[in-house]
Amino acid sequence: MRGDSPQQLSTKKAYPRWLRIFIPLILVLVWFGVTGVGGPTFGKLEEVQSNDQSSFLPATAEATKALEAQEKFRTSEAIPAIIVFESESALTPADISSFMTDLKDSGLVEGEPVGPIPSEDGKALQIVAPLNTDGETDEQVKEIRTMAAEAIEGNGQAFVTGPAGFTTDLKGAFAGIDGLLLGVALLAVLVILLVVYRSVLLPFAVLFTSVAALCAAIVVVYWMAKWGWIRLDGQSQGILSILVIGAATDYSLLYVARFKEAIAHGKQRFDAALLAWKRSFEPIVASAGTVTVGLLCLLFSDLNSNKALGPIAASGIIFSVIASLTLLPAILALLGRKAFWPFFPKPLADGEDAQGLWLNIARFVRKHSRPVWIVTALVLAVGCLGITQLKAEGVPQSELVLTATDSAAGQKAIARHFDAGAGSPAFAIVGAASSSSIADKISEDDGVASVTLLAADGGPVRPGTDAHEVDGKNQLSITLKDVPDSLEAERTIVAIREAAHAIDPDALVGGTTATALDTQVTAQEDIVKIIPLVLGAILIILMLLLRSVVAPLVLILTTVLSYGAAMGVSAWVFNGLFNFPGADPAVPLFGFVFLVALGVDYNIFLMTRVREEALRVGTQDGITRGLAVTGGVITSAGVVLAATFAALGVIPIMFMVQLGFIVAFGVLLDTFVVRSFLVPALGHELGRILWWPSKLSRVK
Repeated sequence: MRGDSPQQLSTKKAYPRWLRIFIPLILVLVWFGVTGVGGPTFGKLEEVQSNDQSSFLPATAEATKALEAQEKFRTSEAIPAIIVFESESALTPADISSFMTDLKDSGLVEGEPVGPIPSEDGKALQIVAPLNTDGETDEQVKEIRTMAAEAIEGNGQAFVTGPAGFTTDLKGAFAGIDGLLLGVALLAVLVILLVVYRSVLLPFAVLFTSVAALCAAIVVVYWMAKWGWIRLDGQSQGILSILVIGAATDYSLLYVARFKEAIAHGKQRFDAALLAWKRSFEPIVASAGTVTVGLLCLLFSDLNSNKALGPIAASGIIFSVIASLTLLPAILALLGRKAFWPFFPKPLADGEDAQGLWLNIARFVRKHSRPVWIVTALVLAVGCLGITQLKAEGVPQSELVLTATDSAAGQKAIARHFDAGAGSPAFAIVGAASSSSIADKISEDDGVASVTLLAADGGPVRPGTDAHEVDGKNQLSITLKDVPDSLEAERTIVAIREAAHAIDPDALVGGTTATALDTQVTAQEDIVKIIPLVLGAILIILMLLLRSVVAPLVLILTTVLSYGAAMGVSAWVFNGLFNFPGADPAVPLFGFVFLVALGVDYNIFLMTRVREEALRVGTQDGITRGLAVTGGVITSAGVVLAATFAALGVIPIMFMVQLGFIVAFGVLLDTFVVRSFLVPALGHELGRILWWPSKLSRVK
């Protein structure tokens, strides 16, 4: 029987056997309780979700002010659904008379529906049905779609579009977030962990840690949304799930690597868990700190959707750290070497911890450092050229969902037979004294089909009726010639606003198109404002962690270069391979926040170990040993994170697919090129200067 070392004996004396079992057991039971509370909360997130684009605009946006002003003119909170009947032959109101009767009797419509309005070619009919607020909009839309399809069966086709239709289809596209997205991500992580560890128990211990972290984050996010602190939407919910699973697994991989080292050097299970905790605490917390601070910079966004993602995602990162540094150590303290069954760690002598492929790579980088960093930097720079091809000016609402939807088909049907903007007219709130002159001026624009002054009943002013006046204001309904979610329609809104403001500086122009326009403008302003904040915050953290100025600058610059290459390649893929019509303006911003924060993550894992080794053996040997020791675990972490973000592709929303590709590709690029070759090669090139001005810069 092998004797215990003095260190092990002192540890056993300091921590009695019952305490070394009791503490881990209590931690595991506490986390089981967290999952028991958090699991059922998944299903409640829909209750506190909001996918209405207008609710995410800042209060200062003109579309927001226009919407607030319009509320004074509304007699109800009804959501309009546009029902379109289309036929290859003549279609008259008499053909759908039974449908109109059933619609009025269904209790789904508040007040009288407008229409049927026949098209000029006589092959389509349009009805505007204000849905009452007593029921769920998506259920009401589904019922109307069924009724309409039955009414036109054999004589054409029917669609339900407009605000109610688009909202329903968008909600349907997000329906898989709780189940499919999480299932795909967990399955991908499980397969990777089984390959990496060749163990039966350890992958499930890591997965349980990730799921427990997500459950805790879900509870916090649910109550933040419930109390009105944040606005939760389907995109943020999906990103939260992926981010937590990926980040918690990454932190767990780093901890397991340290635990495996301790076991291989002969430590007992509790001692190994404690030693691994001490050695991994600083890089894990520092890594999570950079991501958290980067995400919280989104609080400075003027878009409420971006602003909400900051605390939502930051909560996920915080619980990922807590779970990785409490639950996983507790599980491994109970399992010990059994966690690695059936392939146990091979015993290592003191100082022996790097061998195999990554040691060879580390030696190659050291021997050829200058050509390595020059070639990799040039390759990344070429990738950056593609950024000029990124079309991030926004995506039409009908293109947001990648699968065929009834609302998108209905919008196209309207464009075929009516003025394209008839389904979602813009509106203007103007001074009563200048309403006629503004209406005449707006009508002159080539992008405007018609302008109507509205009466109190919501219809046009007719002989014998007066315009509806509130606080000295009138409302104009503006039908655009172009599809309301097109770039042409947005240009028309800009022209309308200029014309209206020239006559009445207090005039407000809003509507679906105006909301989309203001969202894009605000998102583009956010990029200019938030990117410097993220870079500055992360740079300060790195300087404090590495006690250096030069090393953090190297890490930041290489990560930004990696981000540029990822965005450039993504632009080529989106345009040439996927043939996407464009990208949401938030895509570059979210891509930057995630890639820079997560990219620095891996460099922190590397450089903290390099610094630790450099203190013992010097900078050059420290870089070689640091890369050799961390290469396997960081590469595994990168593959895991890339796989989890790639899982966003199962949600048929263009924004999610694009963000998933950008982050997945960027993480792999950062893992295999930047962290493996560029950063260590630059480190060898700079030598001791890397640590300036710390004392380490003077150590040979």
